Amino acid sequence: MEQRTDLTAFSEKVQLLKDRISQIVVGQESAVDLVLTCILADGHVLIEGVPGVAKTLLARLVSRLVDLRFSRVQFTPDLMPSDVLGTTVFNVKTSEFDFHKGPVFADMVLVDEINRAPAKTQAALFEVMEERQVTIDGVTRRMDDVYTIIATQNPVEQEGTYKLPEAQLDRFLMKIDMGYPSEEDETAILERHHANASLVRLDGIEPVISRSELLQFRAMVGNVVVDKSLLQYIVQIVRQTRTSRAVFLGASPRASVSMLRASKAYALLQGRDFVTPEDIKTVAPPILSHRLLLTAEAEMEGYSPVKVVQRLMDKVEVPK
Repeated sequence: MEQRTDLTAFSEKVQLLKDRISQIVVGQESAVDLVLTCILADGHVLIEGVPGVAKTLLARLVSRLVDLRFSRVQFTPDLMPSDVLGTTVFNVKTSEFDFHKGPVFADMVLVDEINRAPAKTQAALFEVMEERQVTIDGVTRRMDDVYTIIATQNPVEQEGTYKLPEAQLDRFLMKIDMGYPSEEDETAILERHHANASLVRLDGIEPVISRSELLQFRAMVGNVVVDKSLLQYIVQIVRQTRTSRAVFLGASPRASVSMLRASKAYALLQGRDFVTPEDIKTVAPPILSHRLLLTAEAEMEGYSPVKVVQRLMDKVEVPK
């Protein structure tokens, strides 16, 4: 398909962003691409991985490289909703109640170990994730257009953790799995730490993308061309999750819309203004896997949501 949009300036900025990330985070190219896809597609992202694979580091680094107001909240079992959203406090001088904003009031919010807070606190994020607003004491306060939540969680630790409800998982555009680095990458990590032990402090990191540029890039996503056959391809993949015997709860139309948005953003990151079937295949597993509930039989047979998604995609004919 012929290129319709000049993406030279955009591609230069994206490459600069990736270069800066690679100076701190070794490897994890796929995870980096998917995180950038989520931010470009105006979606929230959940990063899952065992401790020490640079989940939080990647989130902090991305927030520094994009010139936005950043805040971080560490979820713990004793955290209350007011600790996240904010609370009203009586002002003795004015005899009125003043609202003190919580850490959720920022442009980019890092929610570290989101599964460590109980359901009551997790539910505090429902409204702000879906509607980009917070309602407290009957007053609704809207977030800015660039509002993004990056959350992390540990998939193996069970003590002191609370499973995220399906309704909240569905509000994340993607769940990205960060695995162990390769032997070559881990050697490179040791070499960098040997040369500069303070590398992960992120001191002196300057933004490479401004707020206005991010909004401009997000607007470009809307101009990415998607053939009707690819729209049908997305629908067929999602509908497979609703008829599979291995799936107890399939993906909703929100998943279909998410696949469309993400595939357009991913295509743009690859320097194209049109979507290909490979773009859809790339974004489908991290978009669908956390939205599916497998049957007990499938889990007993050792199937994972990602594996089920891959098998279901294989059943759908790829458009030509």
